[in-house]
This record gives sequence, structure tokens and C-alpha cells, in this order.
Amino acid sequence: RSDYDLNQLSFGMSAGLVQSRLDESEFNPEFDPIIDGGMQQKDSYFNIDIGASYHYLDFYAHFTVKNAIASRRDIYTDIESDNLKKYIFSAGYVFGFQESLQWEPSIMYQYIDETKESTIDVNLKLYKEMDFGRLWGGLSYRRSLDGAQYRDGNGTADQNLQYITPILGINYKNFMFAYTYSYLTGKVNFDNGGFHQITLGVNLFCKREKYDCNCPAVN
Repeated sequence: RSDYDLNQLSFGMSAGLVQSRLDESEFNPEFDPIIDGGMQQKDSYFNIDIGASYHYLDFYAHFTVKNAIASRRDIYTDIESDNLKKYIFSAGYVFGFQESLQWEPSIMYQYIDETKESTIDVNLKLYKEMDFGRLWGGLSYRRSLDGAQYRDGNGTADQNLQYITPILGINYKNFMFAYTYSYLTGKVNFDNGGFHQITLGVNLFCKREKYDCNCPAVN
């Protein structure tokens, strides 16, 4: 097979140390008798993520286990679980030609081990090569597979968590800029508006692309 025919299975692992700190010295205990106003705590815990990826030409699939080990966090009470494990699976395919327009539909499924909650994302991204670099954008829809009940007038109704997120980005030389806006739908919302996110990035120590594909994870 040629180097331009991508067919690769890869595995990876990452380890991290997280430090948490709780400082109640600035809290006002008049509104909550549980707060004594002087508690200061800090704690650290270790965890690992493991994953596997498969790429074949313009198809890809990823599977990840986040926070794979149970870590005791003494800063919290026994109510908070030590199990932070999440299972994430995603897959997608890139259609089109780099010289004109490419589009990439994908899905992602996420399962939280402790609460048995699950969500699914359906995404579509478009890529357009320009004289100055690359312009890209897309739309993501997230829906929880577990609904919750709430009071609606004199009765009750069900609602699933749903997000709609448009994405817009640009690559210029080794720099990347992206903007996303997540909007929570439904009658029960956390906020009246949405959530804005701006991402700035730079590619360092880049090598010549080995494969003829839209696959930054391996190129």
C-alpha cells in the first residue's frame, strides 16, 4: 500500500494530576448555617485517560475512557462519588475534494458511568481552502437520552437536554481561530442566553503531511 492510503490503528494514554482548593474565608455564613466561614481545604488526585483510534482513508473512529480509575477526593464529602469515568465513542467521514469543498458528518456518544446518563451529538462541518489558508464552519446538535420531568402549569412534562452549537473557524499559516455559540433549547433553561467560546491555537513543529486526507490527528 502507498503512504497515501491511510489505514492505521493507534492507541494512547494520558495521565494527569488535578489539585482542588476550597476557601470559605470570604463566604458570608449568615445565609447558610452549614458554612462556618473559615474552612480552607485543598487536595490532589491522579487519574488517567485511555483511548484507541482507527483511520481508514477518510473514515475515522475513536473510543476513549476518561478518568479510568476511581480516585478518592478527600476535599469532598461521601456524597460526591469517586467514580468520574466517562465512555466516549465518535465516528465520522470526510466527503468531497480539498481543491473545492469538503464536508464531514460525524456522531459522538457519551456515557457517564456513575449516573448512567448518556448523550449523543450529531455534527456537520464544512471546509473550504482559501488563498490565505482554510475557512471552516459547522453545526452541532446534542441531545440527552435521559429526560427529566418538570411542572408545566397544573401538570408535568418531560424535557431532554438539548444544545444547538454553530461553529466558525479559520486557519492562517500556523495559527487557528475558532468561535462557537451553544444555545440550550427547551422551556427549562439554565440561562436566558447561550454560551460563547473563543479558541486560539498555534501549530508547532509541523512536519510534511504524510497522508492525502483531512485527518489532523495523524498528519
